[in-house]
Amino acid sequence: MGYKPRKPVDPRVLLVEVLRTERVSPNVIRVTVGAEGFTPQGYDQWFRLFLPRQGQDHLRLPTRTSSLWYAQYLATPKAQRPWVRTYTARAVRPETGELDIDFVVHMEPDGTSGPAATFARTARPGARVGVLDQGVAYHPRHPHAWTLLVTDETGMPAVAGICASLPDDAQGVAIVEIPAEADRQDFRVPAGVDLRWVVRGPDEHVPGRAALAALRAADLPATPVYAFLAGESSLATGARRHLVEDRKVPRQHVDFIGYWRHGHAQP
Repeated sequence: MGYKPRKPVDPRVLLVEVLRTERVSPNVIRVTVGAEGFTPQGYDQWFRLFLPRQGQDHLRLPTRTSSLWYAQYLATPKAQRPWVRTYTARAVRPETGELDIDFVVHMEPDGTSGPAATFARTARPGARVGVLDQGVAYHPRHPHAWTLLVTDETGMPAVAGICASLPDDAQGVAIVEIPAEADRQDFRVPAGVDLRWVVRGPDEHVPGRAALAALRAADLPATPVYAFLAGESSLATGARRHLVEDRKVPRQHVDFIGYWRHGHAQP
């Protein structure tokens, strides 16, 4: 990102408990945790999620906030460090102190999965995790007539949160690629925002390519836009390149975030 996102209201590392889990679609598991002290800001509010390593009976969390938490994390012996992943809030209910986190569950051919997917599949009520609010990445800074959102399944919570936070009269297009038709989710979308689901073909093994193809083929308004592109790294960078080079959208009107890279495990 070439800009500073909106900062969190109260960036404290919270120790929270799993309340329940639910498989909401073939490729998504929703884990609901208690989140007292997590101040909702709407849009694509994101956070660091600290998960215990296998065999850890105590979750050793940083006590610092802001960027200082990472230095403290690195100073912790590796065997005692929790796994750290980045997620977007699917929903926050301050009245009940609950936070929903959607995990995309990618399984390897041998039946294994990464730390986050393994946690989602095996989490039980009472399990403890850490949450550190990081603010909001969606941050238009210029006048615009409409909003463009492009993502794959990992950015679906971001699109859902942004659509839920946009005003009723908002205009826009949202392109969301999903692995299967059954992975569609219902969420509030302003009447003027055209939500376009793109289902990845059974022979397409690289997430993001179908969404990028849909963007390139889309008939889009010629009026000033704010574009927010997120998901697999090649999708985010490819979509930005297409908008800037092919459609002549000013660079400052496009924000993009690569959440992950296909074929590269997150350390």
